[in-house]
Amino acid sequence: MSGSRPDSTDVSTPHSGRPTPADPVAGRSGGPSRRFVLGSLAATVSAAAAVPLLGAMPSAAAAPARRAAAPRSATRELVYFNTWKGTQIYGAWFDPGCGDLTPIGPVGDANADWAVTHPTLPILYVATMAVGGVVDTFRIDPASGALTKTGELSTGGTGLNGGGVSYIGIDQPSNTLLATNFEDGFTAAVPISRTGELAPPASLAQDTGSGPNPRQAGPHPHHAEVDPSGRFALVADFGADRVFVYRFDRETRTLSTGGPAGPYAYATAAGSGPRRVAFHPDGRTVYLLSELSSDLQTLQWNPASGELTQRQTVALDGPDFTGAKSASDLAISADGRFVYAGNRGENSLMVFAVAPRTDLLSTLQSVPCGGTTPWGFTVHPSGRWLLVANEASSTVNVFGIDQHSGRLTDTGTSLAVPNPDSITFFRP
Repeated sequence: MSGSRPDSTDVSTPHSGRPTPADPVAGRSGGPSRRFVLGSLAATVSAAAAVPLLGAMPSAAAAPARRAAAPRSATRELVYFNTWKGTQIYGAWFDPGCGDLTPIGPVGDANADWAVTHPTLPILYVATMAVGGVVDTFRIDPASGALTKTGELSTGGTGLNGGGVSYIGIDQPSNTLLATNFEDGFTAAVPISRTGELAPPASLAQDTGSGPNPRQAGPHPHHAEVDPSGRFALVADFGADRVFVYRFDRETRTLSTGGPAGPYAYATAAGSGPRRVAFHPDGRTVYLLSELSSDLQTLQWNPASGELTQRQTVALDGPDFTGAKSASDLAISADGRFVYAGNRGENSLMVFAVAPRTDLLSTLQSVPCGGTTPWGFTVHPSGRWLLVANEASSTVNVFGIDQHSGRLTDTGTSLAVPNPDSITFFRP
């Protein structure tokens, strides 16, 4: 399947043709239309009256096909946007019934690169680009969306290479925050107290290696994920062209190499730049997204030994693409039937179907991302929506997910946010 694409109106017979960007969704009736996000908050967020609002704009992509009006829900949810090399976090209200966004504006100050919410408390942890691998803690006001900074923690590092945490995620069974320090080349296991405070790292796992690309002068971990058994942590290292597999002890929050030979490492092609890993819900398969080669690998996972075995590689770019390759983000549907990937090179979102018995991938859809440079995206917990942060066009665009077919529909809803790079939901 490497390099092949289906026609945009026929998902049953893949071929090498490119999808039609002006009609990303087949089978919709009616002429093209655009939806606009209202910028008024007078009736919704009184606490944000003194905060400048985000602008509203139509989608930067071709006008999507008209969708049937979705009902508004009785409840709204908060969603936060980090900004690439910015100094503020932005907020909005999201309606999970109809997919609408209502802007709040700047809600907190941070040089934010990634964020994650506490599993049960109104707390937002924010990875920053500050020297020393700093993670900030914010208290969320569920009524207004405002953020109050309550602490900051240095996860370590010399900062000689510039500092910066590229990813944070939470292993809930052990109450551990995993933070990958891109510049200093290590992953920190940070304890989380019962009340949400962060403690100094319980352990650090230092990657080694480099790659042929000028951006790969040393190890640069970009993502860390604990396996379903809780016994291993996988670290996708952009700079070393490796996925390092560390032993993880949930009781002590210790990341270790497992022996004098060092951690097991799955080697990718030289210069590929591993960026994201994700476990299939069945626990036997890992999907690996590589940024510089813009491809997606299907890997067999051995939970006893922690070994990864390559089974399949699928290209994100079409065979006629000649620009700079740049894959960005990865997600799997909760039922494990579909895999979603971001492609900054072609400004597109990819949808892959997962074979029920083998977990192998087949290309299902390529759809324009609604803007430029889809840096990151997040699937709503309901599985009905995908929000993409289009960094270069400074927009967040909303896509509907057909939960039967897995296909994406550009709803036309677009929110102006300066250089967004990641999106985090909070459900009060």
